[in-house]
Amino acid sequence: MKSDLLLITPPFTQLNTPYPATAYIRGFLNTKNISSTQADLGIEVILALFSKKGLSDLFCYAERSGNALPFSFNVQRILALKEEYLKTIDAVIAFLQGKNPTLALQICQEDFLPEASRFAQLEELDWAFGAMGTQDKAKHLATLYLEDVSDFIVESVDPNFGFSRYAERLGRSANSFDELYEALKQAPTYIDKILIDILAARIEDVKPKLFLISVPFPGNLYSAFRCAQFVKQNYPHIKISMGGGFPNTELRSLSDKRVFEFFDYITLDDGELPIELLCNAIIKGGEFNLYKRTFLLENGEVIYRNDALRSDYKQADVGTPDYTDLQLDNYISVIEIVNPMHRMWSDGRWNKLTMAHGCYWGKCTFCDISLDYIKVYEPVAAKLIVDRIEDLAEKTGQNGFHFVDEAAPPALMREVALEILRRKISVTWWTNIRFEKSFTADLCLLLKASGCIAVSGGLEVASDRLLKLIDKGVTVEQVAKVTRNFTEAGIMVHAYLMYGYPTQTVQETVDSLEMVRQLFEAAVLQSGFWHQFAMTAHSPVGLYPEKFGVIKETEEIGTFANNDINYTDKTGIDHNQFSFGLKKSLFNFMHGICFDYKLQDWFDFKIPRTTIPSNFIYKALQADENLNVRPTAKIVWLGGKPTTETFTKSKKGNTWEMMTLNFHSKKETFSIQTNKKEGEWLVSMLNEVAVSNEKTLTFQEIKTDFENSIEHFELFWYSKPINTLREFGLLVL
Repeated sequence: MKSDLLLITPPFTQLNTPYPATAYIRGFLNTKNISSTQADLGIEVILALFSKKGLSDLFCYAERSGNALPFSFNVQRILALKEEYLKTIDAVIAFLQGKNPTLALQICQEDFLPEASRFAQLEELDWAFGAMGTQDKAKHLATLYLEDVSDFIVESVDPNFGFSRYAERLGRSANSFDELYEALKQAPTYIDKILIDILAARIEDVKPKLFLISVPFPGNLYSAFRCAQFVKQNYPHIKISMGGGFPNTELRSLSDKRVFEFFDYITLDDGELPIELLCNAIIKGGEFNLYKRTFLLENGEVIYRNDALRSDYKQADVGTPDYTDLQLDNYISVIEIVNPMHRMWSDGRWNKLTMAHGCYWGKCTFCDISLDYIKVYEPVAAKLIVDRIEDLAEKTGQNGFHFVDEAAPPALMREVALEILRRKISVTWWTNIRFEKSFTADLCLLLKASGCIAVSGGLEVASDRLLKLIDKGVTVEQVAKVTRNFTEAGIMVHAYLMYGYPTQTVQETVDSLEMVRQLFEAAVLQSGFWHQFAMTAHSPVGLYPEKFGVIKETEEIGTFANNDINYTDKTGIDHNQFSFGLKKSLFNFMHGICFDYKLQDWFDFKIPRTTIPSNFIYKALQADENLNVRPTAKIVWLGGKPTTETFTKSKKGNTWEMMTLNFHSKKETFSIQTNKKEGEWLVSMLNEVAVSNEKTLTFQEIKTDFENSIEHFELFWYSKPINTLREFGLLVL
């Protein structure tokens, strides 16, 4: 399996699906005929650790090293039950990989798995399992079982261990490289040794000339440096480069020379062209090399080279992500918490794709909109997106897709949905959006028909004043209507919620919670998550803090990571005090309970009464919608061809011919009646606007066609028969 490049994602990111960065880069390298091999070392370390042999070695190691400090009762209990863990671990992992579904019945009997402290929360969650099937409940119990073992590892073997992050503390806001550098001087930890063994075997197998490490999050940083350290010490001829989300946001002002004891290069932003230029330098060995957005060490100093005049590749030219080499059948689906959207993140295998590079809105003041990955907006053609969907589905055997856009553009989502339906392919997909008014009820129905099952979007602070300050471009009333449209179409909605935004008052925090309460009570939101505002260096708030009423605590730029900024809010409010109450209330709202609680009940300190009327969201949802149709609106029919019957109707000596049109939807059969001439036109027109057609007709075009032979189109369009068809899939887009 010799290749010029080895691409890895270091531990740990997700257990259920590969992080897509290496697959994106490998897809691009394929277009350049550059040989590469990729690996997700996170899932490989987890599978080595959580196996009968892995646990057996782990227990032996813990028992040998357990004399220094007395173990807690929880660790003692797990050690006492070690034979039960050894007996069950392989079967549980196979179950979570989808290879042993019948085990769910045993797991749910609750006398199969050994239980430690994580299972104490079961009493609190019993009521939630009413909505869960056997497989889901078993996944959750198996997840608690793995988390018990994780707790054991943290206490007795490696305090930095975590399933989706490793030594994350060392990577968070690490303005100085000192602490991480000192950690890397220490002997490798137990987990490090497993990682290094797996990496060593891969290096020997691939024999790469260039070793690429993608670091998406702070929780991947420590293990990325461990991997680089091992290769640098044992294979000094291999060049090593870091890229990914962490360096893109955190290392833009890097100046610490010690970093280059581990890495030869660090590239920023889109990786395709920087990596191609590195390949030219290393594999082809040119004497004079140009670089794109690349840090390296020259003459003992850290320099940033961006001297290649070539433009970055267009999205149409970067290729289809390639998941070859990744152990797709071995990822494990877990259910950590009973949160619908978080469950999707951790359960099931998702192919990752992007509809558009960057953000089409690009104005939110808390977001890193000054950076190219958000600032440079470039959509991908709908046909090419669906080509990539079909290609990936065939190669991976999975038809689930997560579009990882900053915010998917509504018009492009519409075209992608139409293309999926035209090609008659079955896919399941979800993405991130802005709650903007373009998401009409009909567009949501189209998205649902194409396989969209969920959307997530930023409501942020549910206050119109603060939404305006954030420059979100939406109002709470608009969000309510859009979430209603998605919900009624059968698409789950998750809202990102924020508290502690600059100048936010206590009253606004309370009022924001009341808005959220009403949205869940109206059943137009199904999932949500509160996070506290963090100021970043590349956001408008970080760049121009004086405009937002905050003061930077320090202007000093560190030599390593620089993104999160410590600041003082002039309001002087301790926003952190709201964290527990906001999250506890949301947990209950997500499960349809406690709407009648007073907001004060969620907090152990005094809060003001809300100023939001108790029926604010209800009234917003009752507001009349504009029924006028734009002449350029596209008309699409999702249903099938009707059968027809003609009959004669008479009244007061007059007779005329009528037509009945009979339709079969997936769930039911329904009929409409019109006069014969209108019925014949309607049958013909439904065929013209069927979703399977390549060309779509506008409202003006069908109006003109109708009026060529029949009068009063508006009377016909707003009649009962057409209203019935609107309910069953005649869409105005």
